[in-house]
Amino acid sequence: MGETAMKILGLGEALVDVVHAGDTTVEHVGGSMLNVACGLGRLGHDSTLACWIGPDDRGRRIADYAAASDVVLAAGSDGADRTPIAFAEVDAAGKATYTFDFASDLPVIADLDAYGHLHAGSISAAFEPGGTKIVEALGAASGTRSYDPNVRPALLGTAAEALPRVHELVALADVVKASDEDLAWLYPELSDADAARGWAAMGPALVVVTRGGDGALALLASEGVVHEVAPGAASVVDTVGAGDSFMAGLISGLADLGLLGSAEARARLREASWTDVEPALKRAIATSAITVGHAGAYGPTRDEIGAD
Repeated sequence: MGETAMKILGLGEALVDVVHAGDTTVEHVGGSMLNVACGLGRLGHDSTLACWIGPDDRGRRIADYAAASDVVLAAGSDGADRTPIAFAEVDAAGKATYTFDFASDLPVIADLDAYGHLHAGSISAAFEPGGTKIVEALGAASGTRSYDPNVRPALLGTAAEALPRVHELVALADVVKASDEDLAWLYPELSDADAARGWAAMGPALVVVTRGGDGALALLASEGVVHEVAPGAASVVDTVGAGDSFMAGLISGLADLGLLGSAEARARLREASWTDVEPALKRAIATSAITVGHAGAYGPTRDEIGAD
């Protein structure tokens, strides 16, 4: 598998994580969509992010961080009054919980057809006006689309309130990824496998459920079979950005396999077998395993994961 020249557009938040662990507080540039975009850039992909940050010191740090990972910020992404903040509390096991100072919006994307793949999700997709702009962009996209709800219950109210937007975006996506914790909050009455089957019935060709140290589940709509993906060996410093790193690895792997980027690629993905997509899942596991061994949302390079 080699690098792809396909342009990938991320739609959603970039922010600063203020991480408190024990007696230490450290700021890291982050945000789910920025993490994915930078993960893709570090994996050698042509990555652009449309986000909503301020023309302040934190916003400039985000812009510099993105540039260092070969990510372009779409024009107008610095139109916010101030840069959003996520406050992360890390427990003794390295698990992070979040509260937010956040506003959702996006700049206008004038050249949407220039991008072969769009990725969206998380906080920006759940609030207005950013959420509606994301729905409209995915609906208008001529290429492939992916979605990660990356649920933040502290911001979303109840699952019943969150589900209509989640289902709207699941139905627009070719690839959907969620964590087992996301699904437990959204569908407390369902198993992970049954929740994945429900999403696959809405339209995505591939649904993936991450399960932390237990690996992942994956379901191809073409097969209807839930496959288990073994975890990677990892020494956990913290889990900040682990799901985003998994998502970047998954998109990267599928793109390199020719299963993302166009209407033709969408058709190939819909007809793909487990053997066809398994290498992309293994890349996703590898990227996230490296991320949890670092503080903050670290994105590995192709060399680190052994990709050719």
